[in-house]
This record gives sequence, C-alpha cells and structure tokens, in this order.
Amino acid sequence: AALGITEPGGGSDVANLRTRAVRDGDHYIVNGSKTFITSGMRADYLTVAVRTGGDGMNGVSLLVIEADTPGFSRTPLQKMGWWCSDTATLYFQDCRVPVANRIGPENAGFMAIMMNFNNERIMLAAQAWASAQVCYEDAVTWARERQTFGKPLITRQVIRHKLVDMKMRIDSVKAQLDILCWRIAQKQLPIADVCLLKNLATSTLEYVAGEAVQILGGAGYLRGARVERIFRETKVLSIGGGASEIMKDLASKQLGF
Repeated sequence: AALGITEPGGGSDVANLRTRAVRDGDHYIVNGSKTFITSGMRADYLTVAVRTGGDGMNGVSLLVIEADTPGFSRTPLQKMGWWCSDTATLYFQDCRVPVANRIGPENAGFMAIMMNFNNERIMLAAQAWASAQVCYEDAVTWARERQTFGKPLITRQVIRHKLVDMKMRIDSVKAQLDILCWRIAQKQLPIADVCLLKNLATSTLEYVAGEAVQILGGAGYLRGARVERIFRETKVLSIGGGASEIMKDLASKQLGF
C-alpha cells in the first residue's frame, strides 16, 4: 500500500491540494497527480487525498484507489538516498473509483491526514535517532581500531570530543522521544513537541552522520560504509513528513506565538 498526499504543486500545504474527485453515481471520477510517493511503484492499493468539496481543508476526502484502475499510471523517481524504497509520481486520468472505497465521511479527510502526520513524525524521529546511534557506534569502533602515527585514533583529544558531542546530542533526542511516546500512550496530543522533536532528531542525525564520515575519513566516503549510506539519507528525514521550516511554523502556532 501507499499514501498519496503530496502533489507536484505543493507538499505540506495539504489544505490546497488540487487532485479532484467528482461524484458520478456510485463512483468518483478522479483527475490529478501526486509525487514523491513512497512505495508508489509497487503498491497494489493507494490511499489518495482528493478534493471532493470546496476550497480549503473542509473539502478533502480520502479514497483507496486500486493500482489496476483504468486511467491510473505511475513513473519512478531516482533519489539521492533510500534506494531500497521505491518512490513515484502518480497520475489519475478519469479514474472511476467506487464511493465504497472512501475512508470516513466525505470532506472529512483533512483531520485523518493530520493525525497520520503526527504518527509519521514520531516514527521519523525514532528512525533519525536509530540511524544516528549506528553512526556513533561505527565511529567509536573505527576510532578504537584505526592507528594514526602509531596510536589509536581515539587517543586524539579532538576525536574524543567529537564522539562526546555526538553522544550528548543522540541521548538528548532519545530522552525527548521516550517522554513523547509516553505522553502519546496517555492519549495526549503534544503537536508542538512532536514538531520540535522531529527537528531536533533530524538535525542531530545530520550532525552525527557528518561527524562520523569525518572520523572515518576516506573509508567513510566509500560505498559499503554504513555511515556513507546514512549520510546520503539524512536530508529525506528533515524534508519528509513536513519540512523543518514547516515544523517550526506549526510549533510556533501551537505554542501561541
């Protein structure tokens, strides 16, 4: 399955999406396109945000569109990282989709999308923390084994300080992640804090991955090193699920600024 929200003309501005579904008896006629869709090439079913009503957030619905629907097509996108995850642009041309395939009431999809985004942002923060931890562990292992001028690299103060800074930031993310997961389990909805955590986690990953590559030196720049792969994949986490700038703006509104 795949989730189709982002469009070529806009990403985080979900309330103004343009893919339209017009009611025709027991079906909707869907026209439009989506892009940057994870698993878009291999998905058999696609949950797609469409406009069934007027402008703004109150006119959005969710439809499950089957991949073999006439009028549906897709093309692959080549990415800097995340090669193991296919990404696609989706096209809908007069696709007839049964009304029964609608998720929830008509024109009530916006809130479902927003709730999904909150879950996705927690997931992305956890992924960023885990990836940063991998980079840190590989950097520590390398620093202990690598010999420079007759001594292990880890004996150099500048390297030890890098490792300490990496661990400090990683542990800060983990602490905040644990707190927010507990709060969500208590049925709280700390939207601002989720946004701030996503930014903290993704910026930490960018820093830690960069330092890990630096510590490994040439070995960290070669394909096959985990830190090299993660370094290429850092940016997608600070863009996907809401770009860092969008997260700051949303957090400030939630905090009443």
